[in-house]
Amino acid sequence: MNADAIVIRSARREDVAAIVAMLADDHLGRARERVEDPLPASYYDAFARVERDPNLTLVVAESAGRVVGCLQLAILPGISSQGGVRGLLEDVRVASDCRSRGIGERLVQWAVTEAKARGCNLVELLTHQTRVDAQRFYKRLGFTASHVGMTVRF
Repeated sequence: MNADAIVIRSARREDVAAIVAMLADDHLGRARERVEDPLPASYYDAFARVERDPNLTLVVAESAGRVVGCLQLAILPGISSQGGVRGLLEDVRVASDCRSRGIGERLVQWAVTEAKARGCNLVELLTHQTRVDAQRFYKRLGFTASHVGMTVRF
């Protein structure tokens, strides 16, 4: 399978288990996600909230009926930058057995194009400082390290 063989489409409720599995498939995700059968209801509740919010778009990359990637695009209107609108990429993932085939690049390119079409003047993303491969990937796609992120957990 290569990136040309995928279809990028809106995520559906039946995709949630595949999305959660991809989110859990790394050293950070294993500690924060719960891959169980059945999945905790919190994932489906979150999907419903995302689906209702016009500023959030959750998409999957599908190949031969299998979900092999995902990302969420948040459109963030704001006052700063003269009232500029930002696109924020979240939860960009590709199934581990499908990486290095251009799928992640296709997803990110789709999101950047969508953000421009929705009036964004920039696209940002956060990636954990330990995800060195992801940082290289985003730099290759033209993103630059421009912020210092901080977190408070509750």
